[in-house]
Amino acid sequence: MARAACHHRAMNDFFRLDHDPATGIAELVFNRPERMNTMSPAFFPALRDAVQALDDTGDTRVLIIRGEGKHFSAGMALDVFAADGAMQAMLDTSTARKRLSFQTQLRRLMACFDVLDAARFPVVCAVQGACVGGALDLAAACDLRVCTADAFFTVQEIHIGMAADLGVLQRLQRLLPQGLARELAYTGDRLGAERALGAGFVNAVLADGDALLAHARQLAGAIAAKSPLAVAASRLALNHARDHSTADSLQQMTLLQSAVFDVDEMARAIAAWQARKPATFDPLSPIANP
Repeated sequence: MARAACHHRAMNDFFRLDHDPATGIAELVFNRPERMNTMSPAFFPALRDAVQALDDTGDTRVLIIRGEGKHFSAGMALDVFAADGAMQAMLDTSTARKRLSFQTQLRRLMACFDVLDAARFPVVCAVQGACVGGALDLAAACDLRVCTADAFFTVQEIHIGMAADLGVLQRLQRLLPQGLARELAYTGDRLGAERALGAGFVNAVLADGDALLAHARQLAGAIAAKSPLAVAASRLALNHARDHSTADSLQQMTLLQSAVFDVDEMARAIAAWQARKPATFDPLSPIANP
């Protein structure tokens, strides 16, 4: 995505968000390489709100998530778990009431990654170097993953005496063979790029960061060129089928297709395909927030 004056950019303490209204491609870029793009509690609602805002406008067709520097992200900063850390009130499970509060707060943290699954546009995760702990939870919630040859993925939480709890244990076993997912969860061993490719966890392995970014943008461009209505409907169908039986998913598809079938959209796509020219599609409708 070439930089231009028309591009929109937003920034916070953890990432910047670039959006090209001409293509509908957005890039969420972790920009704390000096800290290995680590996460803290404030990262999660910031990510949630940024993705939600992109979805609400309706003009984002694809989101790329990537990191600056040598590593994608080292996950949650360990000082979060320190005795004097800011999360100590949340992490206190000493009484029944505090445990109930812990559950609610943890589910809200989980929901910050759920937005990646719920958005109307696909999400491409471009990983270089380390993708560990909470970063792997995030990557597993994306539609597609591509990585560099030096990338590796680790369920880091097992090394610090806890079970991973932000979605990776639930999602990884749908993306990898059961045995491999459990091996990673129990041992914390690194899943290297080539093995990740062979297991289908990533779609491509690229030589270096420049090639990775070019490939991710090419992939995003191919998706963004399609009808955003058809892409969104396909995503809804795929996500529903992932979590339901074939019979239930076919029933959902009959209702979904009746809701989104648009002959004018199809005519536009067919004409462009026959003419071997890019089609022009309207953006999705914005989502009004009361």
